[in-house]
Amino acid sequence: MNTKDFFAEKAKDYDNEESRTQNVSTIAQTILNEVVFSKEMSIMDFGSGTGLLLSEIAPYVGEITAVDVSSSMIEVLTSKKEAIKCPLEIVQMDLTTATLDLKFDAIISSMTMHHIKDTLAMFKIFYSLLKDNGTIAIADLDTEDGSFHTEDTGVFHCGFDRDEFVKIAKSVGFKDIKIQDASIASKPTGNYSVFLLTAKK
Repeated sequence: MNTKDFFAEKAKDYDNEESRTQNVSTIAQTILNEVVFSKEMSIMDFGSGTGLLLSEIAPYVGEITAVDVSSSMIEVLTSKKEAIKCPLEIVQMDLTTATLDLKFDAIISSMTMHHIKDTLAMFKIFYSLLKDNGTIAIADLDTEDGSFHTEDTGVFHCGFDRDEFVKIAKSVGFKDIKIQDASIASKPTGNYSVFLLTAKK
């Protein structure tokens, strides 16, 4: 397991950046408009970070499993656990190399996929972790020029081409695939469009 925590320096102030919280909030709204959640549902937030996304989805689901590789981000999330409006299980692991013995009704993820080297392998993992008819809702950057990340946080992709992203989801077996505008992430280096891919197993 790669032991470098790329977010060690950033975690404690992560939620203080208004453009970041605004971006995730808009993504959350797009997900809520698109996915029908219920109190019976058990969902996973992949790359949960400090819990910005799951905090907004929590009131609408039964329980959430938060998965992240960064111990410093998990520390921040753990400190907020009491405020999350549903039961929350926090798991620190690298889902690309370790397996989770659970099945979920939905998997949500925001701005994490560009940190994953093998996109196809990750989609296969998502597929295997979903119950039949389960849903994925994955938000990430459209293809950008590399200026979105000004420091090294373990980035493998400068965003994604939407058609390619859809193709990968389809090749794994996902159906009812839809991709749409989710948000605009504003940074000093510019504005970056974010998409949301939703699909069913």
